[in-house]
Amino acid sequence: MATRLLALFLSISVAAAAAAFAQPQAAAPYAGFERREIASLSASDLAEIRAGQGWGLALPAELNGVPGPVHLLELATEIGLADAQIAALAGLRDRMRNAAIEAGAAFIAAEQALGAAFVDGPPDAAALALRVAAAETARAKLRLAHLAAHLETLPLLSQEQIAAYKRLRGYAAEHDGSRASPERHMHRRH
Repeated sequence: MATRLLALFLSISVAAAAAAFAQPQAAAPYAGFERREIASLSASDLAEIRAGQGWGLALPAELNGVPGPVHLLELATEIGLADAQIAALAGLRDRMRNAAIEAGAAFIAAEQALGAAFVDGPPDAAALALRVAAAETARAKLRLAHLAAHLETLPLLSQEQIAAYKRLRGYAAEHDGSRASPERHMHRRH
C-alpha cells in the first residue's frame, strides 16, 4: 500500500512538473529587440523618421491650438483654406519634411552609434555621456524641425480656421472648452 501511494505520489509529481515545464515561459519585455536595426526604435519608428513624418514630436503645439502644415492640408476644404494659404502651407510642409529628414538621419546615426558603443563591451562613462548627448541633441533638432513648422502656420490662419481645425481634430470639447484626450492623436507607439 505504501509503495502504491509512493508510486502514485511520484507519478503525480512528475506529471505536475512536466506540465509546469511545458507551460510557455513569459518572454522578457524586450525579447527580439536585439534583432532590431536600432534597439530603441521600432521598424515603424524608423520608417516614420526617415520619411520626415511627425513621430508625435509636435504634440505640445498640436494639442494646444498650434496646428501643423500636414494636417492643415489634409483638412483644407473643411477648414476653408484659400488657394494662397494652401500654397504657403504646402511650401512650409515641404521645408519641414526636408529639415526633418535631414535631422532624422542624424538622430538615427546617433542612436546607431550609441548602440554600437555597447557591442564590444560597455563604454567608459565619458564615451557614454558623449554618445547620449549626441543622440539627444540630434533628437532635439528633429523635434525643433516639427515644432517650428507648427509656429509658422499661425500667421497664415484666421482664428476661425484654427477653431475649425481643433474641432475637426477632436481637440475642442463641445460644452466646456476643455481639450479632448490626447490619445486620440498619438502617432508614436513603442
